[in-house]
Amino acid sequence: MLPQKHRLKLDKDIKTLYAKGRSVFGIYVGVKLMKNNLVDSRFAVAAGLKVSKKAVDRNRLKRQVRAIVHDHVNEIVSGYDLLLIVRKEALGKKTKEIEEQLMKTLAKAKMLV
Repeated sequence: MLPQKHRLKLDKDIKTLYAKGRSVFGIYVGVKLMKNNLVDSRFAVAAGLKVSKKAVDRNRLKRQVRAIVHDHVNEIVSGYDLLLIVRKEALGKKTKEIEEQLMKTLAKAKMLV
């Protein structure tokens, strides 16, 4: 689980990020990012109904992505809000495959230290 200081929780913040954030998309995960005026980066994970109609599948994907972020939080640039949007291509993939693609997407967005 992500530490409290790394969670992006407020609906207002997520909507602002979704509307004004810069987008970078990979095969399994898309990233919306925007600079914040904080020391730490904050993360939110979204998986819509287009990914799967089953909540079990969507929640599993969100847990996998959160675990990946938790493992690599020190490698990600500080001072940003990031919304990680899970795509339906990630359904049924192993965590390692999702991790590789997420790291490539973050590198593409120039968010890795």
